[in-house]
Amino acid sequence: MKIVLAGGTGFIGSAVKLRLLRDGHHVVLLTRRPERVRPPAGESIEVEGWDGRSGGPWQRCVSGADAVINYTGESVIAGRWSPRRKAELLNSRLQPTRALVEAIAQADRKPALMISASATGYYGDVRGGRVTESHPSGGGFLAYVCRGWEDEARRVEAYGVRLMISRTGPVIGRDDEFLSRMLPVFRAFLGGVVGSGDQWIPWIHREDVAGIVAFALDHADISGPVNVTAPEPVTMRRFAHTLGEVLDRPVWMRVPSPAVRVAMGEMAEAVLAGQAAVPEKLAAAGYQFRYPTLREALAAVLKA
Repeated sequence: MKIVLAGGTGFIGSAVKLRLLRDGHHVVLLTRRPERVRPPAGESIEVEGWDGRSGGPWQRCVSGADAVINYTGESVIAGRWSPRRKAELLNSRLQPTRALVEAIAQADRKPALMISASATGYYGDVRGGRVTESHPSGGGFLAYVCRGWEDEARRVEAYGVRLMISRTGPVIGRDDEFLSRMLPVFRAFLGGVVGSGDQWIPWIHREDVAGIVAFALDHADISGPVNVTAPEPVTMRRFAHTLGEVLDRPVWMRVPSPAVRVAMGEMAEAVLAGQAAVPEKLAAAGYQFRYPTLREALAAVLKA
């Protein structure tokens, strides 16, 4: 297939790009810095510059493409959530999604599928029960961002394009932001539980995110919101103890929620809130996870 990929140089998007190329697809990579991308010799990939906000020559790539995949968006834990930073986080998601939908609207030959990223933060903080794709949106800044993000993507359905919204949980993989902040502390024998420990972490391994994208390309019955999470979400307490076991380190510290809020401000929502999101749609469609358990996923990352 010919696939247009936005956000293909980021942590998740780069794994998606490699999987698409490995599967024999032709990838058109949209990036703000095309001069920094050096495609490997022999790979079926084009690099197109765009600003992530407006139209331009890049739009010609959308016409005739089989799918458009959107994994744009700045990291929510890269800095404190000042009013300016919150606007940047929101715009880094809404603007590229809007530009892609408008390009599809103008395309003579529209793609059959658009996969657009979102996050399990859509559900807000849910302390009890499994959370499937039918669960309503919750409160908080992350839920607000996800609602706007998804609303922009849903406009594409008016043009007869199948839409999959990838509600992705915290992604673990080599050099990921989530795990890389914990590893130095755990390796120094200072590992512990952040907050109450009861908040849920609907984690997923990065290779399974890429695998789910590949799976969706071949399964026309997958559409709408999809929880891109492993089948076994864990609490923060269980995550910390499993990480300690894999590293052969004790888990004895605890960072109280008030201390987290003082240190991180409103951004503490990203680590103190959670939900036991489960991939109900993927299970029904028959997707087989490469890393279904947290222990397997952590072991694979730490031995990479």
